[in-house]
Amino acid sequence: MRRVAIAVAAAVLLVSGAARAQGPPPPLPHFVVDVHGVVPVFPNDAQQLADSRGLSVTELPGAGIGGRVGAHVYLFKIKAVTIGVGGEVMLGTSSSTPAEGTTGLVPVDERLTSAGSQLSMNFGSGRGWSYLSGGIGRSKWSLHPAGAAQTGSDTESLPTANYGGGARWFAKKHLAFSFDVRLYEIQPGSAVAGRPGSPRTRLLVVGAGVSFK
Repeated sequence: MRRVAIAVAAAVLLVSGAARAQGPPPPLPHFVVDVHGVVPVFPNDAQQLADSRGLSVTELPGAGIGGRVGAHVYLFKIKAVTIGVGGEVMLGTSSSTPAEGTTGLVPVDERLTSAGSQLSMNFGSGRGWSYLSGGIGRSKWSLHPAGAAQTGSDTESLPTANYGGGARWFAKKHLAFSFDVRLYEIQPGSAVAGRPGSPRTRLLVVGAGVSFK
């Protein structure tokens, strides 16, 4: 977690410094849309998570892939900081397949869908800027043997906080490369069918892609 915080802080300083070196910069745009591919780092060693679905720890899939779309509006500037509000929708999936010859294990599918708001502090100019942001929303965390029907645990809506940061660099007038490193604090799930609820989980999601203004 400390390495993540250092990386985000370094990005903030790098983009802000580059903007100052280029002379009088344009302001941030009024509106930006992000389209990112993401890597959600699902836990693969959480005994309570496995117990909540009647699985073994060795069947948990671990890191996966997915996508995220966000939209942000920039409202006003206070000295060097521009305040923005927005929201995002993120989908991450993963799966596991037992090694050939393994007995007693089943293939497992995992899927997280999360939607939430964001309040951001932005540093830089319209050429490129870094940001720190956080917000709240809801998530659905589906985890079950491949092909099996979903249970109440898979469809429960879980309160979720998100926080992190990233940066955008506009090489063209309306198109930028962007990245985002974010943590999702997912609240515990309810006990279902005699199984414990899923544990409170801090999920790391790393994303990169493009932004449009």
